[in-house]
Amino acid sequence: MLNSPTPELRKSAILFLEQNPEQRLQTLKLLGIGRYTFLSEIKLNEANIVCMMRFLQNPQQLKFPNLVGADLSNLILYEVNFIRGNLTNANLQNSSLVNADLLFANFTKADLRNADLTGATLNETIWTEALVEGCQLGEGIGLTQLQYQDLKLRGAKFTYLK
Repeated sequence: MLNSPTPELRKSAILFLEQNPEQRLQTLKLLGIGRYTFLSEIKLNEANIVCMMRFLQNPQQLKFPNLVGADLSNLILYEVNFIRGNLTNANLQNSSLVNADLLFANFTKADLRNADLTGATLNETIWTEALVEGCQLGEGIGLTQLQYQDLKLRGAKFTYLK
């Protein structure tokens, strides 16, 4: 799918998203991006068509997930690896990212309302204008004191294990 013209790339993204999760996993493995298993669960909508086009455009060159504007709402993403992931404007409402690896993730303007990030590693994350009301951050592993205070003021919830 390297250097596919945009209409063909869009068609490929739609065809991918029309597959069932098992078929999607097979396709991801064939493309050499089987580590992005969460793509087998995302919804077929405009935001995710655009997202998939980025993944399909040059799968051999993917190092970090580019999820700008992606709709990852209501997904179970336990232990997902979004290291250096760009989640700018992504919709993560009601998603569960329990024990996720989110080092250096960019959540600028992302919607994390009522998401569960309990146990997630959050070192060097960016939270500019992120919606975090009701977002469960557990102990906030890796957050700076300033980030902790800012997120708490904006409605994030922190629970501490005893």
